[in-house]
Amino acid sequence: MDARAIIATLRRGGQPSEAELSWFAEGLANGEVSDAQAGAFAMAVCLQGLEQPARRALTLAMRDSGDVLHWDLPGPVMDKHSTGGVGDCVSLLLAPALAECGVYVPMISGRGLGHTGGTLDKMEAIPGVTTQISQQRLHRITAKVGCAIVGATGRIAPADKRLYAIRDVTATVESLDLITASILSKKLAASPEALVLDVKIGSGAFMKTLEEARALARSLVDTANGAGCQTTALITDMNQPIARALGNGLEVAEVMQALTAGKPCPLIEITAALSGILLTHAGLARDDTEGAERITEALLSGRVASRFGR
Repeated sequence: MDARAIIATLRRGGQPSEAELSWFAEGLANGEVSDAQAGAFAMAVCLQGLEQPARRALTLAMRDSGDVLHWDLPGPVMDKHSTGGVGDCVSLLLAPALAECGVYVPMISGRGLGHTGGTLDKMEAIPGVTTQISQQRLHRITAKVGCAIVGATGRIAPADKRLYAIRDVTATVESLDLITASILSKKLAASPEALVLDVKIGSGAFMKTLEEARALARSLVDTANGAGCQTTALITDMNQPIARALGNGLEVAEVMQALTAGKPCPLIEITAALSGILLTHAGLARDDTEGAERITEALLSGRVASRFGR
């Protein structure tokens, strides 16, 4: 196959085949596709767009460009992703809360983009914590503790790592198709049985309008479900911070307060809403309301704080 032919198809408004997208993703990972060709591909996708079958094919091709994790655990494996926003430290409560309720959560997270820290940045604000670990250790921690929050290794979706850097310097970051493939290629590489997405909207989020947030949520849900992963999205408000204090270390302190104070707060409310959906998917709650109540009870009891410490 030839990168130029694939780019030309996109430029004319056509849709590359699944085989062509698989070849292109592998070329991104092994260097056979040049930076110039990767940039032209990103721009063509940004301008012409991908139809849903091609979007799903690109996502899976980028996932399969590296390692795909496999699990042998005595319970459901599930995950969550947020599109990010100011004071969004929900993952630090959600992963141990779900683990406390019987769900395994091997969460491969990212660093901050733009004006706010990412989940890994927040974890590394805790003295002595490292988030770059081997896949073998990730498996051990997840099996023992029930959850882990770690960074991706170089073998998780390497095609995305390459294309992401190209997008950043070619003004193609905002492409809905490329955002979808980037997020899901990494999440699906962890092989969750179900996924919940927190799509932020507002002044502190990447998506500023409800129309933009709905379009991204629909793209992510349709693509992930099409790839065989049960996926639900919530659109949540980011016109004000979730946490009362901002900054990596301060947000960890907010998490500790939420885990130990024994009283409701916005962090617990949104964590319960997202986690409750996954408990329903796991068959551990009759519906999302019961799931949210189970998560809230676990958080207010203080049990999740111990799980987080482990």
